[in-house]
Amino acid sequence: MDYNYYFKSRQGEMISLLKELVQRESPTSDKKAVDACSAFLMEKFKKIGAKITRFPQKKVGDLHLVEFPAKPDKRREDQLLVLTHIDTVWPVGKIQRMPFYVAGDKAFGPGALDMKAGLVLVFYALKTMNDLNIKPIKNIVVFINAAEETGCEASHQIIRTQAKRSSLVLCLEPSLPGGALKVQRKGRQVIRLEIQGKAAHGGSPEKGISAIDELVAQLRLINRLRSKDISVNVGLVGGGEKANVVPDRAWAVLDIRFWDSVQREKVLRFFKNLTPTLKGARVKFATESFTPPMEKTKASAKLLLDVRNIASGLGLTLETGRTGGGSDASIASGLGIATLDGLGPDGDGIHAENEYVLLSSLVRRAALLTELLRQL
Repeated sequence: MDYNYYFKSRQGEMISLLKELVQRESPTSDKKAVDACSAFLMEKFKKIGAKITRFPQKKVGDLHLVEFPAKPDKRREDQLLVLTHIDTVWPVGKIQRMPFYVAGDKAFGPGALDMKAGLVLVFYALKTMNDLNIKPIKNIVVFINAAEETGCEASHQIIRTQAKRSSLVLCLEPSLPGGALKVQRKGRQVIRLEIQGKAAHGGSPEKGISAIDELVAQLRLINRLRSKDISVNVGLVGGGEKANVVPDRAWAVLDIRFWDSVQREKVLRFFKNLTPTLKGARVKFATESFTPPMEKTKASAKLLLDVRNIASGLGLTLETGRTGGGSDASIASGLGIATLDGLGPDGDGIHAENEYVLLSSLVRRAALLTELLRQL
């Protein structure tokens, strides 16, 4: 069967589901909203015969596994893991100022590309297999993360557990512009830097130790880490209580990214060697979250060859590239599991108000994913 034609005839249905998901806003920080969006989608999966496992969470949205069985003669341990997420960076209410709409080959809306289009892909791939009574070679397990945008240890643990049970992992994050797959990603270390000084009256600053002055000095030092391979973003800063009081505490949260584990070790050594510039000040740091870099491996290179062969049968040529953004694929890849990322549709404007998905790419990627789930 030519799945390109098959999904082209169902493009309207796919757009309709995408609209439903986008309009059910699901920012990572709003558990109630994320859970409502997830509940809607889980009902859809149940109707096509998938088994749903929910992992309740207290602070973030509940996490879900969607399982679709292989041919009866296959062992349960032989599984293919698909990584997705349902949370977005957009707050509830954004849909009023950034509504879902279709213009030509583009569908706009908050989270349309990152990555509710990926959820549409995997739903329609599994629905098609169910409707046509196609049984995959491997058990298919889809993980739907509810806290991918910020990171969550509970979700990371599920990914690690499921990846170790899997022979390969496919991640439905959007492709690079133009449709290229992502074979390398930067790792991400979120570090909280805390400074302790000594309070004093603003009229006698020499009697105190300004934590803010020390923080500024430390940030200037940390700036030396920046290079073509290592990026440093000071995302949050705070400190002090009143203008007439020498601040005794200050802090900053930094997003630091790197291409490989060697560069990460360089970052950690740098922070461990930080010393105060002001006598009496104290400097300490802690890691708030860590996502490993997605590095090239032999296992992933072999998977890429297999995927390219399948894609060629659909008339697709798959290029590859790398990106500084992180994803859950890095966790699986870091375990040595064959992993490919960027299998979601093409588009642009991730985390921006012009976010859109290309509908023609949505159709092509649905056809590709169905063949991958059927053949790999």
